[in-house]
Amino acid sequence: MGLSGVRSAISRSVGAVSGPAGTNDGLFDLDPDSLDPTVEPGIRDDGPAPRAGSPLAVRMRPRNLGEVVGQAHLLAAGAPLRRLVEGAAPASVLLYGPPGTGKTTIARLMAGAGVPGTRHFVALSALSSGVKELRAVIEDARRRLDRTGQRTVLFIDEVHRFSKTQQDALLGAVEDRLVLLVGATTENPSFSVVTPLLSRSLVLQLRSLEDTDIATVLDRALTSDRGLAGRFTLAEEARAQLVRLAAGDARRALTALEAAADVAQALEATEIDAEIVRTVIEDAAVRYDRDGDQHYDVISAFIKSIRGSDVDAALHYLARMIVAGEDPRFIARRLMVHASEDVGMADPTALPVAVAAAQTVQLIGMPEARLALAQATIHLATAPKSNAVCAGIDAAMADVRGGAVGAVPPHLRDGHYAGAARLGNAIGYRYPHDVPDGVLEQQYPPDELVGRDYYRPTGHGGERVLSERVSRLRRAVRGR
Repeated sequence: MGLSGVRSAISRSVGAVSGPAGTNDGLFDLDPDSLDPTVEPGIRDDGPAPRAGSPLAVRMRPRNLGEVVGQAHLLAAGAPLRRLVEGAAPASVLLYGPPGTGKTTIARLMAGAGVPGTRHFVALSALSSGVKELRAVIEDARRRLDRTGQRTVLFIDEVHRFSKTQQDALLGAVEDRLVLLVGATTENPSFSVVTPLLSRSLVLQLRSLEDTDIATVLDRALTSDRGLAGRFTLAEEARAQLVRLAAGDARRALTALEAAADVAQALEATEIDAEIVRTVIEDAAVRYDRDGDQHYDVISAFIKSIRGSDVDAALHYLARMIVAGEDPRFIARRLMVHASEDVGMADPTALPVAVAAAQTVQLIGMPEARLALAQATIHLATAPKSNAVCAGIDAAMADVRGGAVGAVPPHLRDGHYAGAARLGNAIGYRYPHDVPDGVLEQQYPPDELVGRDYYRPTGHGGERVLSERVSRLRRAVRGR
């Protein structure tokens, strides 16, 4: 049986591997039936087995701290998160990090911390829960605490998707510790969580897993009775492909491994090789959230790479945005801004090139417009740089805001209406085209700003010539 014969059979598995980033952290999805509040998770070696047919990522969900890979900065001895998991003073926590890094597993471990049976665990998803469900949980938590002294640990997945009203509904319960909130989010809480809730919670950032961590997860899944139980081996090239595909996401690695194992089984093979891995997944999904901090981080890196004249890095970040589905009009707008902000008159053609790219995006659309965006990116990254345009207008605006406005000199005022001459308007104005050079001595700024230089050309690119010209023009106009 050839590989082409099994492609359709595994399409659903492939979809799970290459789906958009920022979806539910499936590796650590909660199974309410699997949580035993009478056993401390920090020391538990076993637990109820996942339901039959559960995905490999669910079956391999860490059951104790010893099985958690990565996050040494949070789980090392004495680190804040480890102390919470091991039963230190309770606190509400926001776990912030990429998918597949262990946010939900850590929430489960925290739920079982402390004296056995003293915590009740409730899990909600911000995708399907609203204020009504929140209030019901809070009321139940109040009754439970009053009657039995049992405190409720409320885990909210995708907490950044709660509206401001929903987040505000949590404030009183978190403040009074009726519930211990454990919120999981793939977005920077500074952008997505209301300030009062942030101030009442400990924000802990999880990091993408290292390649060695992903390899550990894969090896464990290959040999564990909860996983593939030694039925398959993994070729080194295939292992490297899976690690690269994962991009720090354990769930993605395990989902791809399971899909590859399905293909190997269909082929009656015991080794998962590179060809099988290529069959189940062709493109690694790009972790990028158009509404989150990845959106801001990548566009920031894109502009800074152009400003720093690193054309290759700039093309990399452009490619990331295009592959992730970023709005090409947004990219084009940033290129137009950058053309004036960081290139300016050092290359006066930069802005027309950026505008042309934006027009191409508007008139043609993607994917063809990617070429115009790439051309503009290359042009701007390789152009000489100057921020003199930006510095000049900002300095002028700062003076205006500071009150340095002054009266328009009378000879520059409008003289095209009856009575203007009686006011002295336009009297004494000298017409520059009346002299051979087209430049003559005359006061143009208000009295308070005579001699103030805003535009200061650099010696880069076209501004090398402009620098000398501007100096000569100022001498001519100011009579110096």
